[in-house]
This record gives sequence, structure tokens and C-alpha cells, in this order.
Amino acid sequence: MRPLPQLTPWNQWFWTSGQDGNLRIQRCTECETYVHPPVPICPSCRATTAEPEVVSGRGTVVGYTVNAHPWLPGFEPPYVIAVVALDECAEVRLTTNIVGCSPEDVHVGQRVSVRFENVDDVWIPLFEPTGGTDERDLLGPPASPVPRQPVTTERFEHRSVISGIGRSATGRRLMVDPLSLTMDACLAAVADAGLELSDIDGLSTYPGPVGMGMSEGGIAAVEEALRIHPTWINGGMDLPGQGGAIIAAMMAVAAGLCRHVLCFRTVWESTYAALRLPGGGGRVPGPQQWSLPFGAASAANWIGVNANQYLHRYGANRELFGMIAVNARRNAALNPSAIYREPMTMDDYLAARPITSPFGLYDCDVPCDGSIAVVVSDASIGGDLPRLAIRCDAVGTQVAERISWDQGTLTHEPQVIGQAAHLWSRTDLRPEDVDLALLYDGFTFNCVSWLEALGFCGFGEAQGWLDGGRRIALDGELPLNTHGGQLSEGRLHGFGFLYEAVLQLRHQAGNRQVKDARTAVVSTGGGVPSGVMLLHRADVTSRRYSKAMTPRMFLPARRSFMASLMSSSLYFCVTSSSSLISPASYIANSFGMASRGSFRRRAPP
Repeated sequence: MRPLPQLTPWNQWFWTSGQDGNLRIQRCTECETYVHPPVPICPSCRATTAEPEVVSGRGTVVGYTVNAHPWLPGFEPPYVIAVVALDECAEVRLTTNIVGCSPEDVHVGQRVSVRFENVDDVWIPLFEPTGGTDERDLLGPPASPVPRQPVTTERFEHRSVISGIGRSATGRRLMVDPLSLTMDACLAAVADAGLELSDIDGLSTYPGPVGMGMSEGGIAAVEEALRIHPTWINGGMDLPGQGGAIIAAMMAVAAGLCRHVLCFRTVWESTYAALRLPGGGGRVPGPQQWSLPFGAASAANWIGVNANQYLHRYGANRELFGMIAVNARRNAALNPSAIYREPMTMDDYLAARPITSPFGLYDCDVPCDGSIAVVVSDASIGGDLPRLAIRCDAVGTQVAERISWDQGTLTHEPQVIGQAAHLWSRTDLRPEDVDLALLYDGFTFNCVSWLEALGFCGFGEAQGWLDGGRRIALDGELPLNTHGGQLSEGRLHGFGFLYEAVLQLRHQAGNRQVKDARTAVVSTGGGVPSGVMLLHRADVTSRRYSKAMTPRMFLPARRSFMASLMSSSLYFCVTSSSSLISPASYIANSFGMASRGSFRRRAPP
């Protein structure tokens, strides 16, 4: 059964437009810009007068996925979810279903025309092939945004440290109260920092009190359990990724609002699913009204559209994604906390059941139960901690594109370009200074997008750069997701990457320890606003932290090197404060003189 949008006075004209057989799109009456989804102000001229305008209903498929998984009762697979660019304005795109042909016949560039399906009082715009292919690049190359100049030379990142980490048990269907998991992680993190609960004066989390097994109940639930009466709290979804809870804590400490912030993230999705708890019903409001009526119920569908556009654009194949998945499983075999540790080959990966093209089962992260907590403390106590403090060199949080799954970047995961550019504009470090990478892998394609956005290779170059997976192996030039990532350890929703980064930088990762690890890049999120940090060991005195440093803005670079650095997600890059580069190296790196093909990890001092 197709979910239907909730009609309001502001969207009813769109969802009933097909009553006379015509598709209508909002258009500014002042500058004539087409705007979709409709908003009350023109993003081009800021006028507040707009009217629905009849358009031709013709367009071109710019991305698609063939869904094979039964996400919605009565909405039976297989079916094609596509993004169609309209002829009147290619920047206006509709998420839709392609009907009237076999799913195997759908392709990027396919010419299509609208037809409507009437359900109750709603006319759903679907599209069917008209014959022919448009070979033009309607999207253009990935954007290369210029990050905004820092407003101050004093960096809040340098005023705090990560002082403690903790985790609960992690597993499938633990059937444990999620708040109990949170308490286990929080108490472990506080003890790891050498603190008492009475020392904690701040609480921070993501995403707050949401349902569907995605939260323990947020700040209110944790404060009611601990009763520590904090001076500052933070919790919600509108943050720069899951790691935004950490960044917010750093800012609160830097501002003097608190001294020790307990950050936590809990999921219990597998138990929630096992309990078959009732979900929401009725019609679809808000942003999901533009995707859910077409069966695009999962991030797998939304990101699968982009992944197919990437494969088409750059001539890559699924083995690119397989290298990410196989590497994650190999590393997970060394992680006692990982859910899936048994060996996996490329053949196993390729033979897995399809979920939504181009993704199979092993392209998707693993729903699980578990909690991770992190303590962020005032930097002045760094030398008094029982364990090595981890400092932050820089964060990247800038939103540089539309916050939309179908109206923003389609060549990569959305929201991974602007934040990466912002990160590199706030630090002297460069990709070749990184010792290991912890990159968000809700799906394998997310990880590929992060690698390219961070500048480890150019856009579209990942398949060759990975060198069959050797470059990202534990003993490779850039060890990737050394704990197994969310693909094999389990979907701890971003915090698992930060936990592993701290272990690696402390040199406490056991038999998966990266030798002489001083720098790690960690990304959290993507698709929705996300972000990035650069973290470093705090056991070496450095001029970088002895005085305020003047951040340098990006300089032009050859080829797509600088564009590769401009990614829109929150990254955590963890580095030793001894990880300085010479002025000559900086000039070479900034202007792209260092060859991507000869990427090297720094030799230890």
C-alpha cells in the first residue's frame, strides 16, 4: 500500500495537481526561479510571492535504484525509485517511481514523462519511459565550495580534551532496557577519565528522545537516572552529524559553561525490531512526503540512487564497494566487540542477496543494540588524567549545499563536501598527515564518498586508488575502519568510530593497533548535516597548542585535489601534536604538488 502525503494548505496544490493531468512546480513571480520542494521564500531573490506553474512533465533520469527489500507492507518489490530532472530546469528534481518498463531497463539518462496515479484525494506523479537517452551531464562535476573564513584566530577546539571513553555490551537483540546500556557506557567513560559522577556538569547527546529504537530517551531520561543536575545540556537531531554532540560539548567547555561533559549515544534497533513494537501510522508529513509515497523508505534507497549515478559517471563497478566491505570484515575479526567476525571474500560479497541496487546485504551496516559514551573535559586537566588525553586540532561543520537527499549532491553522498573543506581550512594538516581513517560507513558508498571528499584520492578515482583493498588494509598506507566499522562491528551510529580513534591514538587497540598511530580522520553522518574533527595525542608539546594559530584558507590546487578536500560531513581526524609539516611540505600539499598516486604515511620520528 502506497503511503500518502498529509495534505496541508501549503502543499495541496502539488499533490492534487494531477487531477487535470498536469504537473505543477512552484515558481517565483519576481525572478521566475523554479523552487522544489515549495518554500515560502525564493532562495534566489528572497521574494515571497510565488505561484504553482504548469510544466511539461518531461524529464531525464539522473539517478535510480531498483529496490528489492520489502520495507513497507503492501508495497511489494521489486520497484524502481528514481530521481528525475525536469526539462524546464534540471536543478529541479522529483523523487518518483519509474513505471511502464522492466526495472532492468531503467538507466541514467533515460527520457521519461509524467503520469499520475490517483489514490483517494492524492495524485501521485510517476514517470514512464518515452524512448531515447539524454547523454548530457545534467548534474555537473561535484561542487568545490570555498569554506568561510574563520571569524577568530583563537580556536575553541584547543580548549578541551577527550578524557574518557566507555561502552556497553554490543550485540543483536540483547533484549536489554536501552537506558541500562546507556548507564553502562556512561559509568565506564567517567571511570576511564578518572572522574566521579559528581564531577560531570554537562550532558550532550544525539538525536534526543526519538523512537524506533534510536534513543534511550535523551537528556531527560539520562538526567533522571543519574540526577547530576548539569549546568549545560544539549540533545537533538539538528547537529553536524552524530559527532555534533561532541563538538557542542567542546564549545560548551571552551565557553566556560561546564568543565566535564558526558556525551552518549545509544541504539537498540535490533531489540526494537524483535519486539515488533507499533510504529507510526496515518499520512506522511514534512520532508518525507516527497519520498515515502514512492517507497523510498530507507536511507539505503536514497543513497543507492547516488551510488548508481556514481557508477555510471565514473565507470566503476560493485567491486569498489566490495573492497570496503571485505576490509571491514577482515578488521572486525580482530575486534572482540564486533558482531560479525567470520571471514568474507569478494565472492561472498557479490553473491549476497540484493537490498536496493547497487547495494546487497553486505553494503549495509548492521542494526544492533549498544551504547558508547565520551567525556569531554577542560584542556587544563589533560596532564592529570589517568590515561592519555586526546586533543582536537580542528572541526569541519559548514553546510555548503542544499540539505536534501534529492536536490543536493547526487554524484556522492550528500553533505560530505562542504564540511571536509571547512575542516582542512582550520588546520595545517593535510591528507598525507593522516595515519588511519575512521569513516562513516552506514553503506559502503558513504565510505567511498568520504575518501574522495577528504582528498585521499580525486573524485571518481577510488576504485584504482584502493589497489584491490591493499591501501586501506591494517598494514596499508591508510588503514580504514580498523574496528570493522558499522558494516561489521555494528551500527553504533557514529560514536563507534570515535571510540576506535581514541583507542588507536592511545595505542590500546590490541592486535589491530596501527603502528605509531598519531593521526586519524573520523567522519560521522552524511546525507543530513554532518561534520568532522581532527584529534591528536596530547603527549607532545607543540607550538600548535602553545599559542593561537592563524588558520590558513585553502589555496587553488591542480586537478581535483582541492575539490576532493571540500566534503560536507563531520570528520574526526586524530593526530599527534608532533604531526607538524614543514612550510615546504605545506606549499606542496596546498598546491596539489604531492601526487595522490604516491600517497605515503609519514615515517615515525
